[in-house]
Amino acid sequence: METQATGRSKRQTSHEFYKKLFKLTGAGGAAFWITDFAISVSPIAAEYRAAFSISNLPMALVEALVGGLMIGCCVSYFLLRFFDRIPTKNPILKALILSFVAMLMIELLSTLVDPNNASVYLLIDTGMNIPRFLALGIVIGYLYNNLNGGARS
Repeated sequence: METQATGRSKRQTSHEFYKKLFKLTGAGGAAFWITDFAISVSPIAAEYRAAFSISNLPMALVEALVGGLMIGCCVSYFLLRFFDRIPTKNPILKALILSFVAMLMIELLSTLVDPNNASVYLLIDTGMNIPRFLALGIVIGYLYNNLNGGARS
């Protein structure tokens, strides 16, 4: 039977987990979106939107924010939940590993959805996604390190 103190301790641990998850998700999503915004104003992004019939830049930015938050939540959850199982000791590198695994999965799924444009899509989209996922991983790893009082061994 669980004692009252044990139950309270588990709730506090759960509360702390979700508090950290919320902070990491928000910061990672914001980094993803800011990087996406910077990329979106470039001439290459304008050509890309025209080639793939993406007509509304504000809508694309809203989708990037939602997507960044979803990806940030996944990366943050796995970083918090499986920190000790991810290779390397540096939290930033761990977050980058998770971030690029997420990017790889998204790129593979996107290629499977539209195999006719696979080669063009992979080259251009992957090139534009690398800075987004890099920013997301660095920010989540850096904030994780700060939330846990510096380097964790």
